Amino acid sequence: MVKLILVLGDQLSESVAALRAGDKETDIVVMAEVADEASYVGHHPKKIALIFAAMRKFAARLREDGWQVSYTELDDTQNSGSICGELLRRAEQYGASEVVATEPGEWRLIDALGNCPLKVRQLEDDRFIASHRDFQDWAKGRKALRMEYFYRDMRRKTGLMMEGEQPAGDQWNYDHDNRKPAGGEVDTAPMQFTPDDIVNDVLDLVEARFGDNFGDLRPFHFATEPGQARRALAHFVRHALPKFGDYQDAMMEGEHFLWHAHLSGYINIGLLDPLEVCQAVEAAWKAGDAPINAAEGFIRQIIGWREYVRGIYYHEGPDYTRRNHLHHDRDLPWLYWGGETQMRCVGQAVAQTRTEAYAHHIQRLMVTGNFALLAGIDPWQVHEWYLSVYIDAFEWVEAPNTVGMSQFADGGVIASKPYVSSGNYIKKMSDHCGHCAYNVNAKDGEDDACPFNLLYWHFLDRHRERFSGNGRMGNMYRTWDRMAEDKRARILKQADRFLTRLDAGEPV
Repeated sequence: MVKLILVLGDQLSESVAALRAGDKETDIVVMAEVADEASYVGHHPKKIALIFAAMRKFAARLREDGWQVSYTELDDTQNSGSICGELLRRAEQYGASEVVATEPGEWRLIDALGNCPLKVRQLEDDRFIASHRDFQDWAKGRKALRMEYFYRDMRRKTGLMMEGEQPAGDQWNYDHDNRKPAGGEVDTAPMQFTPDDIVNDVLDLVEARFGDNFGDLRPFHFATEPGQARRALAHFVRHALPKFGDYQDAMMEGEHFLWHAHLSGYINIGLLDPLEVCQAVEAAWKAGDAPINAAEGFIRQIIGWREYVRGIYYHEGPDYTRRNHLHHDRDLPWLYWGGETQMRCVGQAVAQTRTEAYAHHIQRLMVTGNFALLAGIDPWQVHEWYLSVYIDAFEWVEAPNTVGMSQFADGGVIASKPYVSSGNYIKKMSDHCGHCAYNVNAKDGEDDACPFNLLYWHFLDRHRERFSGNGRMGNMYRTWDRMAEDKRARILKQADRFLTRLDAGEPV
């Protein structure tokens, strides 16, 4: 009996579970570019182009390997517009009554497949190091689900940077060595690839259909096949990894990538295997080509953080993205879509996001995320923005980072305290403040005071009942309480004025 084997746009690995369960002799691989998936949020055009181009090339590789592939392009006149619709169409065409799928990375699509009027068997996506059962077993009975302890288990399981039962260098974590502000010349950049005919066809399609979405489609230089992605990995390991650890938290004017890998988009759609990437980094460290803090810091992001947030997403369930523990309800301001702002750090991060569909983790957490949290923006709207604008954003990885780590909307499932900071952190880790219209050194509620300074104290003041008893925030409240009453009043008054202007849509 013929089966349909569904392969989604972020499952472009020959070893994906649904393909392993199929039979080349009898089964039909179904792949489809559909409007539902391309438009459920306003995806960055580069993200749509990367996925569609990589899908088309993957379908071609499957055919070369002996699979029969039924592929639907977006502008096919018979395209039903949804994954379920395409499965129904292909089931009728081939007389199939069963679909084998690899579990999607979004509850929305898991539900859609579960309600499709076909028998759809969803297999767990085992391209990850920790299975659902592994994470549930780890989480069972724990009062707090902290990444650091999960990460240590992943190190033990993989053997990466381990010396027997002990971590290399006798430390699990070298994060204290990875907080240097960048300075001087950046001597590397991610590898770029010239679009071929397939990519150019996709770019034309995306420009015609999604040209009004936030983000610049061209120039487009992403890898769209595994061979290219592996070259990009080798380029990073050789040229950028040695300085990655030291400067992974740094921000610099005009430098979009610094020494970051820019590989997460390739890993998340299946062009690179995460363990393969970590092994390449470990090999560089063993060969003496990268320091231990760089290798450990990078590997922690993948087998630690990436695996951990996936575990959290499925552990917490479908309602996770709608959580709003702090009851924030301010609308996402236009400045996130490129509206005028005098805040240099925010403006730079948003402009870079528009151009590259990329910003590194500190720009996301401590600039755009920090501002949203301090300003009290609705976390659902923040979540949808991050899901829309970044090339590596899929809900399983994006939602815990946004709802949990960035916005504290999950009430502390991920973070033990809100990740809020004044402008001092941005001043320390970047050169943005020297180009800004606001004064990051203003402390007394002056008219030109950095909004991060004003909103930081405003946030603490309005959430005092919730956080004053948090042991990690006690010093913040003691500092606030030591200020003269009239100074506190000026700061809160200026913060309220700023938020009023923000709500009115005025440039801030």
